[in-house]
Amino acid sequence: MLFRAATLLSFVLAFVFYSCSPQNSQVIAKFGDQTIGLKEFEKAYASNVGGIEQAKKDSLSKMKNYLNLYVDFRMKLRDAFVRGYDQDSSLQAEIRNYKKEIGVTYILDKKLIEPAVEKLYNRRKWEYRVSHLMIRPDSTGPQAAKEKAERILDSLKNGANWDEMVKKYSDDKFSASDGGDIFYVTAGELPYEFEDAFYATEPGNIYPKVIQTQYGFHIIKVTDKRERRPEIRASHILVAFRNSSGQVDTTGTWEKIDTVMQKLKQGEDFAALAKEYSDDPGSKIKGGDLGYFGIRMVVKHFAEAAFNLKNIGDISGIVKTRYGYHIIKLTGVKPYPTLEEDRDKLKEIYQKTRYQADYDTLINKLEAKYNYALNGQTEKDIIGLGDSLKVGQANPEIDKIKNEALFTYDGKSFTVGDFWDRLGEEKNYTNLPVTPALVNQAIDKISGEVMLENDAYNLDKTDPKFAELMENYKNGIYIFRLQEDEVWNKVKIDSTDLRQYYEKNKDKYVWPDQVEFSEIFAKTDSVINKDYKLLQSGESFESVANKYTERPELKVKKGYWGIVDAASSPYAKEANSLTEPGTYSKPFSVEGGYSIVKLIKKIPSHLKTFEEAKAEVSSAYQEVEIKRHENDYINQLKKLYKPEIYYDKLEEAFKTN
Repeated sequence: MLFRAATLLSFVLAFVFYSCSPQNSQVIAKFGDQTIGLKEFEKAYASNVGGIEQAKKDSLSKMKNYLNLYVDFRMKLRDAFVRGYDQDSSLQAEIRNYKKEIGVTYILDKKLIEPAVEKLYNRRKWEYRVSHLMIRPDSTGPQAAKEKAERILDSLKNGANWDEMVKKYSDDKFSASDGGDIFYVTAGELPYEFEDAFYATEPGNIYPKVIQTQYGFHIIKVTDKRERRPEIRASHILVAFRNSSGQVDTTGTWEKIDTVMQKLKQGEDFAALAKEYSDDPGSKIKGGDLGYFGIRMVVKHFAEAAFNLKNIGDISGIVKTRYGYHIIKLTGVKPYPTLEEDRDKLKEIYQKTRYQADYDTLINKLEAKYNYALNGQTEKDIIGLGDSLKVGQANPEIDKIKNEALFTYDGKSFTVGDFWDRLGEEKNYTNLPVTPALVNQAIDKISGEVMLENDAYNLDKTDPKFAELMENYKNGIYIFRLQEDEVWNKVKIDSTDLRQYYEKNKDKYVWPDQVEFSEIFAKTDSVINKDYKLLQSGESFESVANKYTERPELKVKKGYWGIVDAASSPYAKEANSLTEPGTYSKPFSVEGGYSIVKLIKKIPSHLKTFEEAKAEVSSAYQEVEIKRHENDYINQLKKLYKPEIYYDKLEEAFKTN
């Protein structure tokens, strides 16, 4: 369906539909009782060439050519309505189905995905340093956990010490000893409920409410906010706490890192010192280079020191981590990407983090908008058939209740039969027994889809852009049908026609100069020279190729390439440069190695036979016939509508925009 939609839209891609075009009195063309105004033409032309600014630069001749095409397009659309395409049930069903499918996608893109991606992009320009106190529900249940968290929050609001309360009460033992600090975070990294809270909180403040996530109940404090650098590049020198014997030598470690620091202060080269002193084998050979990394890709104390470096070339003080002592040098900073550069990644983050919650909220709004109501008794009737019912299977019990309304919306009923048919199309449910859980889940899923589809059916009444998209698609369907009836279906091809066309145009179907040859290939010059010596000693080309060529696919063919265009490759060109069949070249350099080629035969350029050219002839003849029938059809329309085109009026195009 979507492929057909793309094909249909390609027919009208160059034209903006006219029914919503601005009206004006400057008529630049007319046909029958129809007119084309200058503003309508300007809108269509600008859309075709990529915008107003480009249109203003174009020549008058380009605009004249386009106007001719546009008049033809408009006459075709008029013919479609005269033929009653707007009343054709099959065409209208296709338009309605397209409206449903594309409309749902359009709604989700415009109402959920696009705004969320832009919001996420702007949020991720910043990062927050966040601490939290978490209460995880226990056997007393979530309500008790929430109430406990709220009592702690009240104490904090009344002056209780944050660090003491975190250490005493937080169930996140990883952060409790550090004041609940979970370091710097940005949008898309934590549950969205948590994220919304810290983005709404200024540094130094505690969010005023307890937040619930899948992990428990949180009290959130923001300690810092700063512009985010997505990734930096740094080098480091590590002096590990453990020596080569695996023993901890704190004093020796400090003395060594201090020695390195003093050398750096004296101006010695960082990379050279890293190669000499660093205990990180992966980076020392690269002068300590770690490449690019994000703030949460390395341990916290290392990240804190590295990301606090401001300028390229800045060097940190001595930084302690669990691995040892580090000295860090900032060598690069990745700029914040543009929205377009980051769009795909942002969509992926959004889908994983909060899309489902936003989708559910949208469905709830649509249910309210369309007065959705579930018939609880009918739901029970379906569940009651569960012992004998599997999804996708015919069942006489379902037939007994298929006309019962499962839910109503917007003055319509969605029956058990509708539900059962739709459920059978869901591959994830095929052959599963109809349990209460499955029915509840399926009703939620399917009713949500139905609400979206119903909204899509009404979308062209409220959204001008979608209305324009639908009008373009409708025009595309109509013109596609006209092309089928008046052009494509009239093209008839038989062998006699093709042969006659070939005889008239045989000079166009010519084989280029060709060459038949074999090759010996080696990846190194030493091996190819050994192969060449074997040939010179009298061993046959085929024998050497069979034993030694390093193209596996040609070894079994004894190096044989076959007959190819003489200019198609360096090998063919070299073989064609040889004079006598049976002779071979000296070794020569090629991509990936070296070759020797043997000339078998040269075949001069010559005409293709009819059979050899048949596929090309058929394609060319079909194109000629399509153009002929297209011209015939346009001429019929011109005789009927007698178009008049006022080219002189085009001189006013784009003068007042």
